[in-house]
This record gives sequence, C-alpha cells and structure tokens, in this order.
Amino acid sequence: MNPLLARLHPYPFERLRELTRDITPSSAHAPISLGIGEPRHPTPAFIERALVDALPGLARYPATAGEPALREAFAAWLQRRYGVSVDPHTQTLPVLGSREALFAFAQVVVDPTRPGATVVCPNPFYQIYEGAALLAGAQTAFANSDPARNFAADWAQVDDATWACTQLLYVCSPGNPTGAVMPLSEWQRLFELSDRHGFVIASDECYSEIWFGDEPPLGALQAARALGRDDWRNLVAFTSLSKRSNVPGLRSGFVAGDARLLKAFLLYRTYHGSAMSATVQHASLAAWGDEAHVQANRALYREKFARVTPLLAEVLEVRTPDAGFYLWAAVPGDDDIAFARGLLAQYNVSVLPGSLLARDAHGCNPGRGRIRLALVAAPDECVAAAERIHAYTRGCRP
Repeated sequence: MNPLLARLHPYPFERLRELTRDITPSSAHAPISLGIGEPRHPTPAFIERALVDALPGLARYPATAGEPALREAFAAWLQRRYGVSVDPHTQTLPVLGSREALFAFAQVVVDPTRPGATVVCPNPFYQIYEGAALLAGAQTAFANSDPARNFAADWAQVDDATWACTQLLYVCSPGNPTGAVMPLSEWQRLFELSDRHGFVIASDECYSEIWFGDEPPLGALQAARALGRDDWRNLVAFTSLSKRSNVPGLRSGFVAGDARLLKAFLLYRTYHGSAMSATVQHASLAAWGDEAHVQANRALYREKFARVTPLLAEVLEVRTPDAGFYLWAAVPGDDDIAFARGLLAQYNVSVLPGSLLARDAHGCNPGRGRIRLALVAAPDECVAAAERIHAYTRGCRP
C-alpha cells in the first residue's frame, strides 16, 4: 500500500457522520440538509436532450484531449466571460469536473524529490487541495482567512522560507466556504511571488457564475491579462459545469492557461485514463454555449439569499457573500460542532461545522465558531431551515 495514504485526513462529511452518530433527530421536523454543497436545481432540459442525442458516442473510445469543437467552445466562453483570448488547442483541456483535475494537477506539478516540497492552500479550504498535496509527496502550508478583510486569505502569514519551497499554490475565488472574491491587487501580489519563487498557481473557479453584486467575479486569466501576463505563465484556471449548469453528475469542466503546463497535464492524463466520453462532450458543448439557463440559475440563488440572509442575520453574525452558494455564519458560543449537533437533534437540520473545513494554523482554526450553510435546496425549504435555525439560536442564548 502507498504509505502516503496514511497522511490523509478523514473527509469532513465522514467526520460529521461520526460526530452525530449518537444523535436521533427530532421526529417533529422533516430533515433538511444544508451541509453538502451539491446543486439541487433541475438540470436544464436542453442539456438532458443533448446528452440523449449523443448516446451513440458511447460506442467509441474518446480522445483525452477532447474534440476540437469542445475546446473551441471553452475558448469562446472565456472570451465572452472574461474578455481573454486563448488558443483552444494548446491552452485548454477538458476535465472530468474540477475535483479530479485539481487533484491530478498536483501529481503533475509537484516534484517530491526537491527538499521541502510545499503546497500552499487557503484556510479554510476545499479538502481536495490538501489530499492532492499529501499524495503528491508534498507538505502543506496555510494562509488563514481574515474576517476583517472580507475573509481574504492572509498570504502574509506564509513566510519567505515557505514560499521558497512552494511548488504549487491553490487559490479558490470565489471562495469555499467564504464566498470571498479575490481583487486584482491580491492577484498581482501572488503573481509577483510566483515569478520570484517559480511556483505554479491553480485557480479553482467553480463558483464563478453565482454572484450577488453588479459585477461578475474576477477570474485568474482575466487578472493576468489586466496585468500584462497574456502568456498565462505558471497559471492554470479550473472551471466546471456542476454549479453553473446544475449538472454535478455529468462530471464536466475544463482547465485553461499556461500551454507548457497543459502539455504536461495532457501527458499525465493520457496515462491516467481521464478522457471525457463523446456523449458528455456533446452535452457540455451545449451547456457552454448557453447563458440563459445560467442567468435563471443565478436569479434563483439571489432569491434564496435575499429571503434567508436577513432572517439569519437577526440571530447570527452573517451576511450575503460576494459569490457562491454558501453562507459562512458565526454561531453563539463559538462552538460550531456543539451548535451543529444541537440543531440536528432539536430541529433536524444538518449544517457543516466550519472547523471541519480548516486546519489549526498560525495559532488558530479559522473555521472554528462558524458553520457553512449550503443554500442549494428549493427556496421554501431553505427558508424553512432558516426559520428552524432562528428558533434554535434564540433558544441557545442565555
């Protein structure tokens, strides 16, 4: 067995199941889950039709690089969304959702034979980053989110000696679980650090199409272009259809950026066996070409946040995020695990304790005292959950 497997931490949902195993939820309430960030809006009918129409494609092996038409669709979407021009044939690749790609990318980028091989992550973070780093033979370092700065990762917490050993930096903007969008000034700082120390930046942008302000979130390639970095050196952006188009089971996304890195990534993927079927490619092509369903999806999330956030703000420290579909709420008493356990027991609502999404770093766990609420259910169900949280929180106060 690979000894590196022993370095992996239990996944947050496994830990949550263990922490709540002894609880029998109140039978007075139907269960509502705000714990798992799985989109539950209906899949658009035209994507389902495209998938069915392309079923004959299952009769042949797909090319790992994907069909030219799909890669051209990636480039066209990037131009429409971010105003950036990429070569679809050398600067994009299809992937089986961003999760597998974010993991596999570390296996390509990290050289474990170099002393002190390090991967830097925001904290709290999407747990795949850490797992990918550890199985690539690297150690991890963390930059805690700062509530006083819109939950921005405090990159200054990473010292020069750590940056010097860093080979890969994961960025998540909009953030999971915070919803924070990284501004251009922060991108400039990270690009300068990348140039100085030679590390690669992997930008996870799977929540980029769910936002609440007037302007869409800034993307990594867009930031690079604004700063005159049109070669995308040491930069790859990861984009997915799962949240944008409500197709989490389709497992479809793409990566775009540095052609040198994507050439190596394609070589790895050729052996890894991560080729997208022609059937899924056809449905993906339809999805990337349409924005009407994305606008409708965004409107539904805006409705939910507009109804839920003011209600919860009466009893919790919480506000609508920049983007994404999570609320990142501070709970009374600063014990997120006890809060989640009590809420489940008394009101049959599942939430994710924030401390399970973070690691102790720089003297604290930046998720402690917070809960992540995924507003992925229907609006009325999300409001019902918020009403129960409101009632439970009032009961918790002295």
